[in-house]
Amino acid sequence: MRVEQLLVVLPLIAGPTVGCAQDAAAQDAGRETARATLAPGGTLRVGVAEAPTPGVLFVRRGADGAPQGVAVELARAFAASEGMPVTFTVFPNTGAITEAESGSLIDLAFMPVDAARREKVDFGPGYAALESTYLVTLASGVADLAGVDRPGMRVVAVAGSTTARAAARTLTATQPALVGTVAEAVEQLRAGRADALALARDQLRPIQPQVPGSRIVAGSFQQTLVAVAVPKGRPAALASVSRWLDRAKASGLVRRIFDAQGLQQDAVAP
Repeated sequence: MRVEQLLVVLPLIAGPTVGCAQDAAAQDAGRETARATLAPGGTLRVGVAEAPTPGVLFVRRGADGAPQGVAVELARAFAASEGMPVTFTVFPNTGAITEAESGSLIDLAFMPVDAARREKVDFGPGYAALESTYLVTLASGVADLAGVDRPGMRVVAVAGSTTARAAARTLTATQPALVGTVAEAVEQLRAGRADALALARDQLRPIQPQVPGSRIVAGSFQQTLVAVAVPKGRPAALASVSRWLDRAKASGLVRRIFDAQGLQQDAVAP
């Protein structure tokens, strides 16, 4: 082959190699940008909400006081995939998490989506569907969803939650009284100071045995998703965690986390 021919061929061979290297460098730079916006302080700060019984959203504390549950395992898996350390702050409810994330006091959370929250944080994909309904006491005499909406019914809901806002929108003859935690709401039912608790159905199932004679009414007044959320103004962070969560669902990781937490009957959102 003549020199003139080599001069033509060699750029054709080298071109894609240079392009691949440039693409890889761009991808690495993108990952570094995402890490920097995900955890500006170097450690991923995650907010979780505590309840007496865990579920696809709420967590419990272990014997050592550390939080345990689906949200914790999801956050740990994501942080490990990014090579970042992770810390957890336990909040009494998801409303408090929203305010903390809105103020950039935490970097990541998983919580139910609604319009009010979208004004304060940015959401990525959902991993579980929530259906909000009521747990009613035996003394209330309520048999269905419509029976809750009548004068004199004492309904409780957790302050700052999507469920509390939806209950307030949909109830016409009464309004929910707001409490700080799920545990406080359950205590009011047990003590006869409340007739109904507005909460996600998956959370009500383990609560029902704690309130003898209670029942979970058929039907629901809200359907929403539990989704990953980051503070506003961090698009690279949102894109990174969104890609990861989509892969975690597709690979079966989220399903395995649900199962390990005893949540076999709860479906993973598509």
